[in-house]
Amino acid sequence: MNKQELIEKVNLALDTVRPHLEADGGNVEIVDITDSMKVQVRWLGTCESCNMSVMTMRAGLEQAIKTHVPEIMGVEAVNGVTVG
Repeated sequence: MNKQELIEKVNLALDTVRPHLEADGGNVEIVDITDSMKVQVRWLGTCESCNMSVMTMRAGLEQAIKTHVPEIMGVEAVNGVTVG
């Protein structure tokens, strides 16, 4: 699977958690997928400064992504929280 296909699959996984983020005025976007199979994301809106970002990263984003795209080894935010 090439990088573009991985990004598309990760975006579909993120679509399952986006409604929860958007309900609180936030969102997330994919920045890149590294050679070590880590997804780099950028928090948007209220998620940038939310003190619950750590929990959201672990319980929401990482879980959804790894469930839909098992090749992914972790998720890290370029503007904050890092997991994995």
